[in-house]
Order: sequence, then C-alpha cells, then structure tokens
Amino acid sequence: MSTPPGPRRARGSTGTLLDGVRQWLAESGAEPTPARVAQALREQGRVLGDAEILGAAEHLRSELIGSGPLEPLLADPLVTDVLVSGPDRVWVDRGGGLELTGVSFPDTAAVRRLAQRLAAVAGRRLDDARPWVDARLPDGTRLHAVLPPIAVGCTCLSLRVVRPRAFTLDELVAAGTVPPGGDRVLRALVRARLSFLISGGTGSGKTTLLSALLGLVGPGERIVLAEDSAELRPDHPHVVRLETRPANQEGAGLVTLEDLVRQALRMRPDRLAVGEVRGPEVVHLLAALNTGHEGGCGTVHANAAADVPARLEALGTAAGLDRAALHSQLAAALSVVLHLVRDPAGRRRIDEVHVLERDPSGLVRTVPALRWRAGVFVRERGGERLDELLRNHESEATRQAATSEVSEESEECEKSEELQELQQLEQFERLGGIGERGGRYG
Repeated sequence: MSTPPGPRRARGSTGTLLDGVRQWLAESGAEPTPARVAQALREQGRVLGDAEILGAAEHLRSELIGSGPLEPLLADPLVTDVLVSGPDRVWVDRGGGLELTGVSFPDTAAVRRLAQRLAAVAGRRLDDARPWVDARLPDGTRLHAVLPPIAVGCTCLSLRVVRPRAFTLDELVAAGTVPPGGDRVLRALVRARLSFLISGGTGSGKTTLLSALLGLVGPGERIVLAEDSAELRPDHPHVVRLETRPANQEGAGLVTLEDLVRQALRMRPDRLAVGEVRGPEVVHLLAALNTGHEGGCGTVHANAAADVPARLEALGTAAGLDRAALHSQLAAALSVVLHLVRDPAGRRRIDEVHVLERDPSGLVRTVPALRWRAGVFVRERGGERLDELLRNHESEATRQAATSEVSEESEECEKSEELQELQQLEQFERLGGIGERGGRYG
C-alpha cells in the first residue's frame, strides 16, 4: 500500500498546520486518531508534545465528525438554540434571549462545509441544486440550513438542541414558565383527559411544555406521538414515537404527518399527540378527538390563543374541509388552548389559558379563562367554564371508576350465590334427597 503524499510544508500559523494535517488525512482516508495526527505532523517535519498532538486530534475530530467550533455550545446544558449567520456571527439562546458569542469560523466556506456535513450525517442532500435542508441529527438536534445565494453572503445554520430528558412541571414552575399555582391547573387538565392545543410562536417553548404535560399521564396509558421531527421526550414508560420521512431522490417513500396520524389511530392510543398541527392532518386529528380518543393534544403556531380557530380553519380549508364542518368538529373535539409567549427579556411563559365556545352564528371562538398578570394567573370570563370542564370530566372519570367497582362487586356476589347453590345441591345429592337437579323423588 503506497504512502499518501505528504502535504505542503506548513511553517506558518496553527491554522496552516491543521490545514496540512487535514489534507494528509483526506488523501490517506484515515480517521483523525491521535496516532494518525502524529503521523501527519511528522510528515510535515513537525515534532510536537503529547498534549499538542491530542489537542490537534480533538480539534480535527470535532471538525470532521462533530460540530466543529459549535461543539462546546451544543454541549452547554443551558443552550437551546445555536444560530450562525456569518463566520463571526454565532448566536446562542440560553433561555434569556439571543447572545452573540466569541465563536468564529475561518471563513464562509467553513460554515458551508459544516452545514453540508451535518446534512450528510442526517442523510439529507444540501447543495446548489437543493440549497436548504430541514432534518434531525442522530442525537435529536434539529438542523436547518440555507446555502448562498438563497442565503445572501453566507450559509445560514440553525440548530435546535433537544435535551435527552424532558423538563418536569416543577422545573418549569421554577424557571418561571408556569406561574405559582398554575401547575395545579395543568395537572387537573391532564387528569381530566381534556383535549388541548399549545399555541405560540417559534421558540416559545411549546414542545417543552407539551413534553412536561405528557409526563403527567398515568403510567397505565399508552401515548402515541406523531411528529415531523422527533423532538418530544416525555418522561413516561409507554410511548410510541412516529416520525415523518421525506421522499428519496426518485420521489418515492414520502411519509407525511397526515399518514402518521392515520396510522396512530390504529395503534390503540390512550393519548394521541401531534408534535405540530400545520397541514391536512388537522382533519384526522379532529376526527379522532370526536371518536372517543380523549386527552389528545398537540401544538400549533399562532399569534394568540384567540387566533387558533382561524388558524385551524385555514388548515382545514386547505385540506378540503368546509368551514361549517370544521367548526362543528372543533367545538366537539377541543376544550382548552394554552398560549405561550416570550417576554421582552426572552423568557418563555404561559401567557393565557382559553376555553372554547360557539357564538350565535355557530362558529367557534376562544374565551380567556386565565391570564398571566404580575407573575400569577388571574381569572377571566371563561374561568367558570374551565372549572366546569374540569369538574365534569373528573366526575365522569370518578363515576366510571365507581361503576366499574360496583360491576365487579355485583359479579362477585352473583358468583358467590351460584357457588352456594351448587354446594347445597351437591350436599342434597349425597344425602339422597335430590334425584335430578331441581326436582324431588315422590
């Protein structure tokens, strides 16, 4: 096996040195292990210590098979988003709004290379013919990238970090997302099996809140998730996760969210959750919530809770459902809307809780039940309706449990009476007093 040609002699900066090592590794097809990096350095006539070799190896490994300069940011447990809009314009969100970091790339070509490599890791194509990509990396991180000239000046890269463990409701209260006492309302909402949607803008925390609420579902229930990108991580023992799939290069193999919702209904879900309602799947979701699948939930993009009916109407109309039919299904299917916002300081919080009602024309509208005011929930006009929904559903669950217990007790009594009758008949037969069952000899 021939030895790969040595790279151009690097006598300048560390960047030039690493360029030479990178070239040698590319030409040899070798993994960037410490031994291979040391060999590449020797090929350049460089003699470095163990610490320097290990540092160079780690740097190259993160660049070639990791996230390059972004790796320390993605490893930060407080970071939720990493955004790159230029070689020296790398932003992060740690829950308090966007912050410019000191991380930088050598040039725009380095940003493009990283975006294309991450897309390849996700099994997607990113080039001039297909200049954008929306995908999920193996660790769950959500990737979105756009190449020039669509992105003017430099490749734009957006990474949404998905944590392996969902936040608990108590943690969301501590973080200020849920006001003190608001967790009791949310626990009652889940316990009563009311169907609900979480609305809000991009990055407002909809998925985080939905994961936390699904974690409150009883351990005996089966949750089926349908998502475009698998981001929900509920802390629950029985979760089935379904994810959409794009078409391949030949245009075959497409699996849509609508397909997933249809399949989920055949998988005996106790709770059906749709990661984001944004297309024809709204028709199947509303139909499911009208046919005995209580406690269904999902997220939807909307500017305010009051805009949710109009948003669902637009989605349903695009799917071929007329306005009257959609509002009829919506009135019977959905009970509550939780709306999230990001305040001027960048903090995510529940801004309002709405219930649904029909106006005199038969159309559905939302009515505020609770609003965030000075760090607490304040009751609004729809508060009584929310209380009524929670009482009725909890009472129904209690009645069903009581009915079940009564039925079991009745069955036990019937079995006990039958057993006593048989024992008496057997005793009479042994004494010769009974010939055939139910009759005496004369």
